[in-house]
Amino acid sequence: MSWLLNLYETYEANVDLVGKIETKHNDQEYTLLPVSHTTQNAHIEVEITEDGEFHSASVIDKSDANTIIPCTENSASRAGAVIAPYPLHDKLSYVAGDYVAYGGVIKKEEPFSYYIKQLEQWADSPYAAAKVKSIYRYLSKGRLIQDLVDCKILYADTEHRLIDKWDKHAEEMYGARPPIFSVVTGELTSAFVRFNVYSSSGNILTKVWKDREMYDSFIRFYSSQLGDEDLCYVTGKTLPATDKHANKIRNAADKAKLISANDTSGFTFRGRFHHSHEAASISYEVSQKAHNALKWLINRQAKIIDQRVFLVWSNDDQHIPSIDEDLYSIAPIPAVKEKISFTNKEFASEVAKAMDGYRNRLSSSSGDKVNILVLDSATTGRMAVLYYRNMDKELYLDRLVDWHSTCVWLHRYRKDDNGDVVQFYGAPATRDIAFAAYGPRASDKIVKGLMERMLPCIIDGRNIPSDIISSSFHRTSNPEAMDRWEWEKTLSITCALINKKLNYRREGFNVALDTENNDRDYLFGRLLAIADVLERRALGADETRATNAIRYMSAFSRHPARTWKTIQDCLQPYQARLGTKGIYLSKIIDEVASRIPADKFTNKPLSEVYLLGFYSQRHELYQKKENNDPAETSI
Repeated sequence: MSWLLNLYETYEANVDLVGKIETKHNDQEYTLLPVSHTTQNAHIEVEITEDGEFHSASVIDKSDANTIIPCTENSASRAGAVIAPYPLHDKLSYVAGDYVAYGGVIKKEEPFSYYIKQLEQWADSPYAAAKVKSIYRYLSKGRLIQDLVDCKILYADTEHRLIDKWDKHAEEMYGARPPIFSVVTGELTSAFVRFNVYSSSGNILTKVWKDREMYDSFIRFYSSQLGDEDLCYVTGKTLPATDKHANKIRNAADKAKLISANDTSGFTFRGRFHHSHEAASISYEVSQKAHNALKWLINRQAKIIDQRVFLVWSNDDQHIPSIDEDLYSIAPIPAVKEKISFTNKEFASEVAKAMDGYRNRLSSSSGDKVNILVLDSATTGRMAVLYYRNMDKELYLDRLVDWHSTCVWLHRYRKDDNGDVVQFYGAPATRDIAFAAYGPRASDKIVKGLMERMLPCIIDGRNIPSDIISSSFHRTSNPEAMDRWEWEKTLSITCALINKKLNYRREGFNVALDTENNDRDYLFGRLLAIADVLERRALGADETRATNAIRYMSAFSRHPARTWKTIQDCLQPYQARLGTKGIYLSKIIDEVASRIPADKFTNKPLSEVYLLGFYSQRHELYQKKENNDPAETSI
């Protein structure tokens, strides 16, 4: 219940944002919903005068369709043939009193009678706003479809039946296909109608679905209708309870619920409890506010992969650095652009500085918590909390600093706003780790699974699962299977993962070449890098084919001594072509090879460390070349 309590407190902390429309990166609107309200995509907008007369109607563009509507417990969870009208805006079959007169088919009872009775109760209550009374006055006349036909929003055939499908006969009668058939999918009776009140006196009235007075009017009215009180397991208070909780959590079409117990014939709770509320009793207010806060946070800042939600938030400040981003995304400026000779301790200090923007806000509110929540649904009707942690914000930031200062390497796969490649030193994003381990065509199912497995590594400082490192290592050792850019990206990410593993054992490496390191695998990696650079320089900038060192990399990692002989034989023509320009590299080959003892110059497969030696040696040589000859690019 703690996640529900924290969501409820988030709602209370941001109650000033209720009903305020915000926009996502794709221009889609969302808001923190008022209690007893939900959202629907409307198709037709009907304007009513303050005197309760029809004024005009229009078909709503899809970009403006999202509408905040009041809802009851029953209407919010209605399904199938159940008649449960929304209190104000609803489908044509509910709000049109002349639905049957225009050929509408009803199965048992007329939905309009339920709808207008419910609206009458609201309009006659002491909580009713003037706009509700105007809308009720008009709809009680029961002539909505007739007015919509008169103003050419809907069309009727010769038998006075509503045209549900625009065929050749309809085209012969009325001409081109009207706009309503472009926005409504399926039967026209499912068209959703929203109402607005038009002022003939020239006063500009707030739209009904954006009017706080309307929100408050329905909240007060519906609060007076709520059922029996019970102990709320979330707050510990005795409040009006509910057993119908919200759906549409991830999007408007999402039917999965986090809390539900409507199966009294199976054994979802029987055997332990007589009634569902004995298992978990939650008050209506807490359920509404917690679910509305969750919907708002998901729209605002969650990452959704294959319908799995990854959400990080804090009750007082939602701008918390996410766990699935790389350092370049979190820090406004890359922590390190060129300089890479930091030790881990120094670099951790640099990362901590990058987090200062977040950490400084803690000074006025120490003790705040950060929530990490992962949601997913196995079926269309049920959703589960797969992961939830509530931890101190200081501790959370410390863990992020630790992750971003230990799982580090030099990367060159990010681009800035101008499209130029930038290099940054830090931890890769978890999504990029998934692509490094399983390839760029890894399915969303695999990516979301890996991201969930990486959470304890970042938040709790646990080891990265060995299969992820192993898979990345084997992919990197097979560069022929990838494009050059993809292999370079996979190489740097794999080096970061290996470095994190070694850091856990206090054996971490830096990108800067360690010339004192006599580890066999590290030295073999250096040899491979020198061979690669030597051949690349001999080939020149115009030749882009892979060098022999890269072509034989897979075999080299499995049989280093035997494969090195092959690579060295292939190097001889290039050494001859370079002449005196290649003497320096040839000397390094001899120097590095001489440091490998004869008893270790064997075909024993290389460990992951050889990749670190390869990367560092190659980086060192390109740095030297750049310093000596700025005209030649590094890679």
